[in-house]
Amino acid sequence: MEVTGDATLGGYFAQHARPPAFEGSDGEAYSAEFYCDGEATEDGRYGAAVLFVRWSGGGEEPVGHLETEYISFGATVEEARSKLGELTLEEVKRHLDRLIERRREIIW
Repeated sequence: MEVTGDATLGGYFAQHARPPAFEGSDGEAYSAEFYCDGEATEDGRYGAAVLFVRWSGGGEEPVGHLETEYISFGATVEEARSKLGELTLEEVKRHLDRLIERRREIIW
């Protein structure tokens, strides 16, 4: 089944010209951004990850962030970003909640 429109990370950016926002499992507000490394890995590929910016209670300023490991790779930054953009927003939300849980485990 092909996912179209704003149901993917890349589609959301293309349709709305802004990052998607999520409420994390910790009740905090986050937005999701592309992060692409500007340097190739040892095997010559470029990595891309999702950077989640956590916002203050009123949403007026960033107060922290979480970052996935590289989720996609490509021969170019553009290719890695394009592959990352294919993630559905549901998949992006699962990554966010996994990172929040991991942070909780470290803190406790």
